[in-house]
Amino acid sequence: MNIEIVKAGIPEAQVTLREVTEETVGEICELSDTLTEPKKSMVAPNAVSIAQAYFCEYAWFQAIYADETPVGFIMLYDNPEKPEYFLWRMMIAEPHHGKGFGRRAVELLIEYVKTRPEAKELFVSSVPGEGSPEGFYRRLGFEPTGQIDEREVVMKLVLDNPAESV
Repeated sequence: MNIEIVKAGIPEAQVTLREVTEETVGEICELSDTLTEPKKSMVAPNAVSIAQAYFCEYAWFQAIYADETPVGFIMLYDNPEKPEYFLWRMMIAEPHHGKGFGRRAVELLIEYVKTRPEAKELFVSSVPGEGSPEGFYRRLGFEPTGQIDEREVVMKLVLDNPAESV
């Protein structure tokens, strides 16, 4: 999965989602150490997310790269049997905030989810307050559902799935 980031018409970095491997897991886990408060308290450390993923059959997770530099982590709850698709975790290392990497990573995730069985919606939740990513998700088209799950505002994005309109 590749997509270019373009600023002022100049391609700056190729953003990709890649498997976390034995060789890269340490570096991906260390990205969480770059976050400062209040953002640090808004997302679980990548090490915790990876550990949870290994005990959840519906977890799909990837490292986020800008060219060959790891810049973040993304995890999806992917249950095609129901179907339920939930952006479970997403973090970008603080030195890379504001560069468009998070937006591109979520766009790549959305494209992936559209390939999943009966994918009509993608959900996400966020803790409200200072440092909350709620505005980021709203700019990507997510809308609040009115639900609160463990203090988190649940939002959804209705997917335009061209495969279903044929």
